[in-house]
Parts: sequence; structure tokens; C-alpha cells
Amino acid sequence: MKSYTADNIINIAVTGQAGTGKTILSESILFNSNIIRTMGSIESGSTVSDYNDFESSSQHSISLSVLTFEHMDKKINMIDVPGYIDFIGELKSTIRVSDCILNVVSSTDGVMIGNDLSYEYSKENHFVPTFFVVNLCDREQSNFDSVLNSLKDSFGRSVFPFMIPMNEGEGFNKIGDVLKKEVHTYDSSGKYASSPAEGDDLNKLDSLHNELIELIAESSEELLEIFFENGELSEDELRGGLHKAILSDNLTPVFCTSGQKNVGVARAMEIIAKYSPCASDTKEFSCISGDSENMVQVGGGDTMAFVFKTSVEEHVGEISFFRVYNGSVDVGTDIANVSTNEVEKIRQLYITTGKERSDVSSIPVGDIGAALKLKNTHTCNTLSSSKSGMEIKKINFPSDNMRYAVVPANKGDEEKLATGLSMMHQQDPTFTYNVDPELKQTIIAGQGEMHLESCLSRIKDRFGLELNLSTPKIPYRETITMNAEAKYRHKKQSGGSGQFAEVWLRIAPGTRGQGVDFKESLVGQNVDRGFVPSVEKGINAMCLDGIIAGCKVVDLNIDFYDGKMHPVDSNDMAFQIAGRHAFSDAFKAAKPKLLEPIYKVKIKVPDSFTGDVMGDISQRRGKVAGMGASGNFQEINAEVPLANLHDYATALKAMTSGTGFFSTEFSSYEDMPANEAQKVIAAYSSSEAVEEE
Repeated sequence: MKSYTADNIINIAVTGQAGTGKTILSESILFNSNIIRTMGSIESGSTVSDYNDFESSSQHSISLSVLTFEHMDKKINMIDVPGYIDFIGELKSTIRVSDCILNVVSSTDGVMIGNDLSYEYSKENHFVPTFFVVNLCDREQSNFDSVLNSLKDSFGRSVFPFMIPMNEGEGFNKIGDVLKKEVHTYDSSGKYASSPAEGDDLNKLDSLHNELIELIAESSEELLEIFFENGELSEDELRGGLHKAILSDNLTPVFCTSGQKNVGVARAMEIIAKYSPCASDTKEFSCISGDSENMVQVGGGDTMAFVFKTSVEEHVGEISFFRVYNGSVDVGTDIANVSTNEVEKIRQLYITTGKERSDVSSIPVGDIGAALKLKNTHTCNTLSSSKSGMEIKKINFPSDNMRYAVVPANKGDEEKLATGLSMMHQQDPTFTYNVDPELKQTIIAGQGEMHLESCLSRIKDRFGLELNLSTPKIPYRETITMNAEAKYRHKKQSGGSGQFAEVWLRIAPGTRGQGVDFKESLVGQNVDRGFVPSVEKGINAMCLDGIIAGCKVVDLNIDFYDGKMHPVDSNDMAFQIAGRHAFSDAFKAAKPKLLEPIYKVKIKVPDSFTGDVMGDISQRRGKVAGMGASGNFQEINAEVPLANLHDYATALKAMTSGTGFFSTEFSSYEDMPANEAQKVIAAYSSSEAVEEE
């Protein structure tokens, strides 16, 4: 492959909902660019994008795939993104390093949540222009006009067709080209023959062409002036204006295709190669230095590159995919990982098309490449030759929405598990884990059942582990509803020095979120002040262990106001024990209750599923805080107890046929209903009784 500059490099994200034919569309693009001789299929597991064993067996993508090829004197890095919402981290990573997006929409199902999220994420950080591809136009139920109207309703008047199907449905092989006012007829090889439009077809294309010229002219005062004077734009004016209109979000082109039959694909790629934003159109990028965020100009100077994906492949090792924003990354050089404060040696560089890799000596500014076996470089790390310490802004990944407790099936595999979890998080930041000291469980979390299944499958295969999963415990809290007091005497005499301590406590409810406030108001000499820390230590231990349900105690005030001691038998341990018992007695007398964690849940679903989703929220003891329309979707804001969110990702997928999406965020601790609290308390009492036996 020859050398390219940023002016001739295009980084394209191929996004959209699962089932819209993204992978086969990518396959047809590679076929038209002479990268492959025959198109693969999902069923046979022979596509270039889905090349790992899990993807082939499950017949769906789980990881982004970089596909590099040349087309019309342009170098194109096309990144095929999984369509299932479980792998939304791959979508955000890809959009971050892309110059434009091919947002693939089903001609039968219309705009779905994957399309909506892709467009939403295109607005984050720097704006990434979008091309909509209405695919599957060869399907019997295809309805391009309806989908086009839906796109305009959802994303605005800038959405405009560059191509329209002339015979959509099973016989689909003709498109109307709005730019050229021609009809293209495709053969089985994906090539097309052009003919002038006639009759009604010409009238329709002529009308659309004039509307398009007006939209292009509106993106530039200079072009608008020329258009008003001449009523037309020259080819050079059209080309420059079209590029500028797409780049400024004044124009969002729409194509119609059948990836399976390779219809419309060749013309769509011609338009992209000619008019699409390219790497040189990214003029600046966001960097973090200390607590400040700054925009840095793209260009020469010190090398800066952003790692947007790391993966581990069998017999190869770890591969780091990155985009270069400044300078170049060259084989044989040392480069600093600003994120880890380590120096990496660049030994091997590649450009990739699926699993195929080609050695290169350098990756220039604007380009995407891969480095093999860097020591300690992971997703979202910044590689730089600068000593400024500036780090390219990390990707804001969504919070997790499904959690499991995990333990190895075999004793002695704990270290393997810890290594595997760390490795998986470094590859995929949307997979998280923590060893929770309060719950005494290792908790893994991710974007859904399919996401966690794929992550655990990779850990099991790599480390030979068998894992047991369970529903995580809920971090409830214990507190009180009224004032109470207690006195407790600890006395032990069993030969030798004895133990004696007497503690008098008052407790009272505190404010929500306060924690535990311990103080002493001792007067006189009944208790030596040196024993106050002992009483506090004993009480703190009880607060951590819980009293009625084994949960952390919060939001109360404790006053150690009196007690008694013995000049010989009183000691630190005696006052710890007395403090624990006095606190436990007072707590039980203060009408204790449980608090449960409540999470804010933001749900986006098609209008038709709103009723089912609202009903389900109610069944989960949730409360709807508000809702509003967002294009073809409804956004529902609710608050739901964490205890009832464990299976929500699976339930929402079932309720909405995979077209719903949600995110969660911790809100607060709230009073737990008495009947629900009693179940938790009873379960704890039963487990304690079993342990005592």
C-alpha cells in the first residue's frame, strides 16, 4: 500500500442496530474495493469482520473490527462496530477516532435505538458527520420513503437522500442518483450501468436535485450568492460546497443499498471518497493536563496517539489499536505512555483488515494502526513523545447495568481469576470488577447478559477457569427511627486478672447521609477518658458488621455519657466488648429500619413499548420521575431499587425486542418498605442460625 497523507485518509465508523446488515454491507464494500474475491456470510462464519471463534459460533459481532483498504486514491480505515447495545463501549471507542459515520438503518424496521445512540454519540467531543445508509432495500417489506421520513423526524431537515430506490423489494437492482439525475442499474458483480432518468423518474430526481443544491448553498454565504445569481452551481462549487455542508452538519446524506445483493454500494462509496470528511478535517483534539482541559491543534510537532482498543489474540498476544493525532508513530522508536508513566518500545506496527495484518514502518498523523505486544498499554491510554504530560481526553463510557458475584469453581484459582478480570477490564473498560469488602464478594459488571457472557468466555478460555456466578448481595443500610439508651456491664472472672467495664450510651437518629457520629459527654471520674477510644472502636466494629441484617449502620448520633470501671480489671478489650453490647441493645430498642440503594434509571424505548416499560417499572417498586419524546423514542426517567435491577437489562431487551436502552446512576438511600425489609432481616437471621449450628 502506498503512503497517504491526512488529506487522503478517511476513518469511517460503520454503526447501527444489530440485524441491519452492517457486517455484510462492510463485506460488499471490501469486495468492491478488490480486497476479497468473494463475499462471506454470517451463517458460515466467513466474514472478514467477525473472525474470532466466539463471533463465528454466535453469529454476531462482539468487538470492533478495523478494515483497511484503498478506494479511489483514498486510504480508508473502516471500523465495523457490533450492533448489540451490550457492546456500546465499542461504538463509543470507534466514533471517537472516526472522521465520519455510516449509520446503517433497516429499510423494513426504520430508526432503532442503535441508530439513535450512534447519532447522539456523534455530537460528543468533536462533531462527527453522519451518512445514513438505508440497507436491506431488497426485502419484501422495504419502505424507503417511510424510513426517510422517520430519519427526518428524528434527526432534522438536514437529512437528505442522495440516492432513492427505483424498484425496492425482492427485485431491487436500480437506484436513482440525485446528484447526477441518472438511474443506475446493478449487475450481480456490484457494478452498475448508468442511463438518463426519464418521465416521472426525471421529475422526481430533478426536484430532489434542486432541493439539494439549495441545501448545499445554504452552508456558505458565497455559494448562496452564486446560486441566487445563476440558479445553479458548477461541479467544482458543488464538490467544495458539498464537503463543507456535510462537515458543518448542514447536510446529512442518505443512501439506499442492499449489502447482500451489492446494489447501491459502489455509488455510495464513490460519493464518500469524493465528498466525505477526511482525517485532515479534524483540526484539534481535547487534552487533559492536571485539572485543566485544553484543545490542541492537529499537525506537526510532538507525536500524540490515542489507543482506542486493545485485544488479545491467540498466538499473537496483545494488540493496541490507535489513531495518531500529531506527528507519527515509527517502528524502532521509544514513546511514552502518558497514562501509565512508562516508556514503550515500538517494535512492530501493522495495518489490519480483520485478522489479516500487514507490516508497516510508520503510522502518520490522521491514520489508524496497530502495535503488537506493548508492555503496559491499554484502551484510552495516550502515547506521546512530548514531556508535557498532556493526556488525550479519555472516552466517557456508560455506567454498567448488570452485575454478578463471581468465584472460581476450584480452590486455588483465585489468583488466575484476579489476573483474568484485570486483563479483561484493560481490554474493555465497560467491563468492571471490584472486590467489595462490605459484601465480601467479587463483583463483575457490564452492559448486559451478552456482554458479560462474552467477557467471561474469553477469561475462561485464556486461563482455563471454571467460574460460578450468583446474584450479588445488596448493600442495604441499617439505621434507627427514635431515641434510645442502654447500659451494659461486662464482667469476667476466671482466674488471674479479670475483665470489667460498664458503658452507658444514648443514641438518636441523624440526618440522611451523615454516617455515624460518636461523641462522649463523660463527667466525673467514673470512667477513665483513656477508655473512650476503646468504646468507639467496639461500636465502629458493630456498625460495620450490622446488627439486625448484617448491613452497615449509618445516620445516627451516639453519646457515651457514663459508665463504670475497675482499677485492676478494666482494660481496652473489656470496654470494647461493653461498648459493642451497649450499642447493640440501644440500637434494637430504637426501632431500627433498613435503607435500600435507589438508582436513577434513564430508559429510551420506541413509542410502542412505553406502556409495557412503565408497567414493569411499577412492578419493580420504581417511580417514574418524568418522560418526554426524543424523535421516534420516549425517554423515561425513573428511580428503582437496586435490588430490582439485577435482571433489568435482560427484561428490557425481551420487552422491546432488543430496541430499548437504559443507563443507571446511583441516586440515594431511601427507607425500605417494612414487608421487604422483614424478608431481608429474616434471611439474615436464618443464615446466622445455620452458622451457629
